Amino acid sequence: MFVNSCKVTIGTTVTDRGPARDFPLGRCARLSWFPVTEIPEHLLKRSQAAKSKATGAPAPADSAPAASTPAVAAPSAPAAARAAVPAPAPEPVADIPVVVAYKQRKKIPSWAMLTLSILPVWAFMYLRAVTPAEVEAVGPLAAGAEVYNSCSSCHGGGGEGGVGYAFTNGEIMKTFPHIEDQLRFVYFGSQMYQDAGVEIYGNPDREGGPHLTKARGVMPAQMGALTDVDILNVVCHERYTLGGMEEGDEFATWCSEDSEIHTALESGSSTLANLHEAFPEIMPIGNTPVPGSPAS
Repeated sequence: MFVNSCKVTIGTTVTDRGPARDFPLGRCARLSWFPVTEIPEHLLKRSQAAKSKATGAPAPADSAPAASTPAVAAPSAPAAARAAVPAPAPEPVADIPVVVAYKQRKKIPSWAMLTLSILPVWAFMYLRAVTPAEVEAVGPLAAGAEVYNSCSSCHGGGGEGGVGYAFTNGEIMKTFPHIEDQLRFVYFGSQMYQDAGVEIYGNPDREGGPHLTKARGVMPAQMGALTDVDILNVVCHERYTLGGMEEGDEFATWCSEDSEIHTALESGSSTLANLHEAFPEIMPIGNTPVPGSPAS
């Protein structure tokens, strides 16, 4: 509603839209009312309820807080009673015969468990006791094993043979029944045997036939390449370590740690050429190749 004009008199106000009012106006002014949006009733009630809750004042009788969400209906008494009753426990399932037998079986006693725990230790000690200890080569045999490294390329690392003849399976005993014949052949080599006209350097009655000079290649002369004691050491290694000969009088005389012949060659008091002069019981090796001797 708008008032467009007014007329002012002292003590009386006259307007063009109604009778005179009995209150004075100091001046003629324009009165106006802007459009006002109407607030819904439920919002007013909600605001009043919230204000009453904040200030602690009682809410108007006709006001009630509006619920933002619909209330959930409470479960009925029978339904609540049904929910409170627990479900019956399932009946236990009977064990199968195997499980029953396992439960009834006597448990292993503690002393038996202790015995079982030490069985591995006992087995290890038993194996160590029954396993023969490896015999470590000493003296001439140990020294000969080092020298043999230069011979293994022809005769094999274990004496199994190759370009040269084998020493294993009794072969070396068949060819050289006497250690002097082998020492002489290693000392002079096959070329000097051939130059001297010696065709058989070992046992002429050898089982399977004698070995002929240079029939299996060339045996290099070790004279000058090795010392006399080194030649004895490697021959002892070939005969007893690789060839597997039994230790006897020959071993004690030539290849043992207490051998006087080995001591004489090691000290230089004798050589392979004149060794028979100091030890007349042995066959001479001499200064030149000679045919091998039979086993008898």
